[in-house]
Amino acid sequence: MARPALEVADILNAHGDAYERAHAGRLSRGQMKVMSAIRSCRTVVLGGHVSRCADCAHVEVAYNSCRNRHCPKCQGAMARDWLAARQAELLPVPYYHLVFTLPAAIGTIAYQNKAAVYDLLFRASAETLTTIAADPRHLGARIGITAVLHTWGSALTHHPHIHAVVPGGGLSADGSRWIAGRVRFFLPVRVLSRLFRRLFLDGLRALHAAGRLAFFGDLAPLVDTPAFEAMLAPLRRAEWVVYAKRPFAGPAAVLAYLSRYTHRVAISNSRLLSMDDRGLTFRWKDYRARAKTSGNGWIKTMTLPADEFIRRFLLHVLPDGFHRIRHYGLFASAVRSANIERVRALLVDQQVRASPEGATPAETIRPEATLRCPCCAGIMTIIETFARGSAPKTWPASASIRIDTS
Repeated sequence: MARPALEVADILNAHGDAYERAHAGRLSRGQMKVMSAIRSCRTVVLGGHVSRCADCAHVEVAYNSCRNRHCPKCQGAMARDWLAARQAELLPVPYYHLVFTLPAAIGTIAYQNKAAVYDLLFRASAETLTTIAADPRHLGARIGITAVLHTWGSALTHHPHIHAVVPGGGLSADGSRWIAGRVRFFLPVRVLSRLFRRLFLDGLRALHAAGRLAFFGDLAPLVDTPAFEAMLAPLRRAEWVVYAKRPFAGPAAVLAYLSRYTHRVAISNSRLLSMDDRGLTFRWKDYRARAKTSGNGWIKTMTLPADEFIRRFLLHVLPDGFHRIRHYGLFASAVRSANIERVRALLVDQQVRASPEGATPAETIRPEATLRCPCCAGIMTIIETFARGSAPKTWPASASIRIDTS
């Protein structure tokens, strides 16, 4: 794949040092690590290897990846590895996609308390789905959930939300049968929204009472319980956004969706357009204008000063060790394999072999076992590896440099 004309790494290389000096003492250790990793990714700093084609003697130099989960260049290979593991767990039933979004007032608290509030967002959205699904008035079944945290809007603003992918049905309470949901409808969005609001606000109050929330700057007064309760009061009456998308067209579409969403970062290199004296220009999607604009008019460009672009990018650095992909219900790690085998056996017994759209199970994804020569498609063999900070010794003048080690 050709290297994009502009990358986040280029922006950090050009403006990162100045940004670090201007914000000295205000950047977290995690943000500093992310900036350093992205700047080093697929450069001589991390070392690499040299490959030669056995047929035409074409030589390529490949530098190692940083493997940081916030790096736009490293997510492709990580997504493929994760996807291959998930493929074996897909069920031949319709899948649904739901999105749980925090109000803006909560988002500011979430940014100052990422680990605690993001964890609560996961728990509240999962409990909402499992509770409503277990209600006999709706589905009356135990469901499985794969949840993915995103913290950004298209313009790189802070916008925490959960993407939940759920099979269209679940196990009965006694585990004896599979209960399928309705074809075009999974669970009532308004009911989900009200329960999500209550569970999250109750959880946030519990965090505050336990002293697990910190408040800085304009939010400092919220450390006092009366001020905190006053801030929450209007949120108890507001409508919270829970969005249910149309069901996927079979398991193959679920895989395609997951491959795009699970390892996405705040902005991909492909969205970057230019860097000049005015700042950084990139594409973004104005979803509010989508219904009012014909064609692709809702896809716009935005130019930000370099300092502001880097600030927005770093808003989305997650705490060390925080898991942004989680599984609940039938898909909880300890019971996932047994539950999937049980569901598949029940689906065979009930002769439910495909989704209503007639989709077939996804084909096995087999990663390319060997690197092929771009000149003659011959097999490339590694003839040298070199350590961090070192240059390859086998580097003839005709050698091309390959920067994508995935």
